[in-house]
Amino acid sequence: MRVALFSTCIVDAMYPRVAQATVEILERLGHEVVFPQGQTCCSQMHANSGYFDDAYQVVKTHVQAFEEWDFDAIVAPSGSCVASLGHQQPMLAERAGDSAIAKSAADLAARSFELSQFLIDVCGITNAAEQLGSYFPGSVTYHSSCHGMRLLGLGSRQEDLIRTVEGLEYTRIEGLDQCCGFGGTFSFKNADTSGAMVADKVANIEKTGASVCTGGDASCLMNIGGALSRKGSPVQTVHFAEILASTKEKPLQVSGPVSITAGGK
Repeated sequence: MRVALFSTCIVDAMYPRVAQATVEILERLGHEVVFPQGQTCCSQMHANSGYFDDAYQVVKTHVQAFEEWDFDAIVAPSGSCVASLGHQQPMLAERAGDSAIAKSAADLAARSFELSQFLIDVCGITNAAEQLGSYFPGSVTYHSSCHGMRLLGLGSRQEDLIRTVEGLEYTRIEGLDQCCGFGGTFSFKNADTSGAMVADKVANIEKTGASVCTGGDASCLMNIGGALSRKGSPVQTVHFAEILASTKEKPLQVSGPVSITAGGK
């Protein structure tokens, strides 16, 4: 299958290793990966802030960037951005009176998948260790991002894959479905509320005793990681794509102390 990578703007700018891990996983499964060079943002930040005219221009750029390429599916390491493609982009184009872009946006959204969606629903991956060679001998907990869970309906897909990584010791966090407080511009406009929410999330992460908190959205992990760092916590944040891409031959290197599980010795 020919897969177009939608890296998302925050991954491209801040966490390129997440995009690299996504490509490694897809290529390991035998897919050809292409990268449309004109891609930028999904428009979610603009739309959520009410800048609909500006958001439409971003939607148009996204559609035109991907329409120029031939592929079977689009895959992104972000439930938030994939949710925006179907939930917001066609609506924004229709609002701007551009029915052609609206149709193209809807067509692209129908072929767009968050990474765990693609692995489980399209590729039939149910055991990361056996089918991907995933290996990470660390103690891990998981944060479920709001957009992926509520808008995209990912359910437990990401968590299910993480649980099947060889050597990984998993502890479920209390309040798994609670927001981390980021919410894009919400964290700027409502800083005190956002700070209280991420403080609760960090406290629950530390209660698990895990050395690593993983998740499926780099923006949430950035918010959580910042709060952990400010608190002086040794817990590290890692995108679940990086854990799935980790193998015995090429193990993931996590900065800071990581507790090694008995199963990983």
